[in-house]
Amino acid sequence: MGELRADWRLRLRREGAHGPICGAGVLVDQDTALTSAHVVRHPDAVMWLEFAENSELEPVAARVLPGGWLPEGESALDIAVLHLDSPRPQARPAPLEPTLWGGMEVYATGYAEGFDEGMSLWGRIGGASGERVQLDAVTKEEVVREGFSGAAVCTRPQEGRPTRVVGIVVSWRGDLSKLLPEDNRLAFSYLLPVDRIAELSPVIKELTGPQAWDHDFEQRLTRWFEDPDEDPVKITVVHSGSGKDRSLRHLLHRAQVVHHGGASRPALADHALDKITSPTGEYLAYWDWLLGTKPQPAQAAGRAPVHPVTVLVDGVDEEPDPGPLIELLGRLRVLGFRLLLVFRHEGGTGWTAARDGLLRPALLGHADALLERLQRVEFSRVVRLGVVDSASLDPLTETTDLRRRERRVIDEVTDPQEQLARLRKMIKTLRADLRPPGGRA
Repeated sequence: MGELRADWRLRLRREGAHGPICGAGVLVDQDTALTSAHVVRHPDAVMWLEFAENSELEPVAARVLPGGWLPEGESALDIAVLHLDSPRPQARPAPLEPTLWGGMEVYATGYAEGFDEGMSLWGRIGGASGERVQLDAVTKEEVVREGFSGAAVCTRPQEGRPTRVVGIVVSWRGDLSKLLPEDNRLAFSYLLPVDRIAELSPVIKELTGPQAWDHDFEQRLTRWFEDPDEDPVKITVVHSGSGKDRSLRHLLHRAQVVHHGGASRPALADHALDKITSPTGEYLAYWDWLLGTKPQPAQAAGRAPVHPVTVLVDGVDEEPDPGPLIELLGRLRVLGFRLLLVFRHEGGTGWTAARDGLLRPALLGHADALLERLQRVEFSRVVRLGVVDSASLDPLTETTDLRRRERRVIDEVTDPQEQLARLRKMIKTLRADLRPPGGRA
């Protein structure tokens, strides 16, 4: 089945967070939403956006962006582009689709009177009607009504093919001008397609382009955040203003500590120490050690958090002098922190130091830890089989022995890049060795 709930489906209220429901909207970026201008009414109005299908996301106020007011009387578009007062990176934005065709099966979820929790209506794309596109319902009862304005018109959900937003609902018409669609002889819904909205809104145009997002990068980074068995240090290059950059901004909240290149190192030390338990009266000793002014406290390596803590440094090469920062990060590695280092330029300032001082030692240690786990797994297999005499151990731990020989060869590689490449390959192999038969990758 396709997506049942979506963060990007919005329920709109006016006159405050608990005011009357007045329509629907679509979250298109962490701080941008789309709705109908007639829902907003005035370009200086304050609207309240609710994430109707994800109660964990707090409602937020929003206002019309400069240039985002395209009311029906002036452009026939009936569009309002809203800027959220505070971003919601935790919410997955709507995937916008600028292509639609006649006969495409679509649906929209709105908040008609008596259906505050939402109701979905189905139809098919009909013909063009001026700037708008006609949406044909199976019955008049399935024509949109008040409360649907601004709602996303979505493609049919299918397994393996995520739902995409092809437009927003703007109106319905009945031939007898009756209040409800079913009271008319003929009634149709109307939407504004994404491609037409993009023509007049630079913000939406940017979000519909092929380079607007980097979804492969999102998937890789999400997997890294979710799996503590991934590499303990990860370095990536993200060019400012790119689709990869936009995707990164929606993932920053996944890190427990976020530090921007050029910001205060003492503040980074404070935030990091908030995530561990230091002995009473020794907080300053740890703080001084992280900043490089005092020696390492006794038992520091034993203070690692129970659950891995991730520190994301955004713009390592924007640090005027990255040396002290990289040294601080190295000390956080002693405490068991995971590191995600974002450079804004390939080979930027601090690149070599981060590679040699953080990445290589971390991957070497990670490979050794995986080898230890593999040995335990193989030994456990021996015990389960009841073969425990010393003469039988060697052949049943031959995989570990083979990997250890490969590991010793890696130590002899002098070229840093080649050594990293071999390490990554070996870690991938070890993870496969540890995977249970029939287990998932």
